[in-house]
Amino acid sequence: MSERRNSESLLGGYRVLDLADDKGLLCGRILAGWGADVIKIERPGGDPARNIGPFYKDIPHPEKSLFWFALNADKRGITLNIETADGRDIFKRLVKTADFVIESFPAGHMQSLSLGYPELERINPRIIMTSITPFGQTGPYAYFKATDMTVWALGGMMYLSGDPDRPPVQLGVPQAYFHGGIHAAMGSMVALYYRELTGEGQQVDVSCQEAVDFANMVEDEAYDLLKVNLARSGPFWASARPGEVGTLYEKVNYECKDGYVNVFIKGGGAGYKAAARAATKWLVEEGEPGPLKDYDWDTYNFATLTAEERRRLEEPFVPFFKTKTKLELLERAAKYNMILAPLNTVKDLVESPQLNARDYWVRVEHPELGDALLYPGAPVKTSILPWRTQRRAPLIGEHNDEVYGIELGLSPEQLAALKARGVI
Repeated sequence: MSERRNSESLLGGYRVLDLADDKGLLCGRILAGWGADVIKIERPGGDPARNIGPFYKDIPHPEKSLFWFALNADKRGITLNIETADGRDIFKRLVKTADFVIESFPAGHMQSLSLGYPELERINPRIIMTSITPFGQTGPYAYFKATDMTVWALGGMMYLSGDPDRPPVQLGVPQAYFHGGIHAAMGSMVALYYRELTGEGQQVDVSCQEAVDFANMVEDEAYDLLKVNLARSGPFWASARPGEVGTLYEKVNYECKDGYVNVFIKGGGAGYKAAARAATKWLVEEGEPGPLKDYDWDTYNFATLTAEERRRLEEPFVPFFKTKTKLELLERAAKYNMILAPLNTVKDLVESPQLNARDYWVRVEHPELGDALLYPGAPVKTSILPWRTQRRAPLIGEHNDEVYGIELGLSPEQLAALKARGVI
């Protein structure tokens, strides 16, 4: 087992060199949350991801990107140009001290700098190199350039996003890169476990396209088994049915007085039928059951139900939900076992009694802004050595003196010369 430098966190004592751009920043953020010493390595002058908005108080500035804040909290930050010979030499010195290298350069770029996995393995046989690219290190697309949007599209998710009678849409925040980053963190941890058993490092090859498709799952299975190519379902739950009867679209998102709720009102399993009866009972109590007054949910047959009949069953709920608030609907659902959940806004999340009861939200001080900002907290809670969000993202080159001067022993004169030559 690795000698731990401290035991205050699950990954305390492990060091990560984070070369990633926006494709892989989340991977390092996750490892930092578990206590790893993640050193974010930026090009001199700062990483381009610092220019991704939104910005603190809408002031575009590389030190005020909320995107950067969110994905780099708890990391240290240095500047280094690995395109230079001196920069590569310094990076190799850092690799000797590291457990992980995270990078998201185009396939083959690290090899072109003599910093590919075979070279790093010779320097440090225990190193784990996690490479995050749009399509992976191999295959006909390996060298294609892509954005988060194109990978989201090529991963199949964009085709599934939106309303059935309109073209596909993109989500409002990056998704493909986040999927890739999460899988990269998971793959890195599995590689670490293997290293603890064998002493051997390895390269973890992450394809963001494959990470996106992994989330499709049921859609992939529907095509494999039924040859049904599921498409966008918007506010509906789409269920594949083979043959002429076709896919059944059951409305699940309804507008209410102050937003929207997701609610399942259908037959099928015992739980579905009980929830549907509870919802129907509420309609009857308020005198608005329409065609549902005497409807027997035991007769609901998914295999043969027509679209017209399904719309007829949904019709009474459309105006009914508009008379209720999300809280009214949630309280009734909890009391009578309806399958219902509000569609939360960010405001709802921040004010959520559930999240606040679990101390999910964390305020992090930003001294240079004279402010403390609210951050999402631990996505996972452990009973021993939990995830922590303790400090804001680093400023450009904030830890150069600490890493280069104190840890690598470079003199102020050497650092000044390296800076003058554009190495740091």
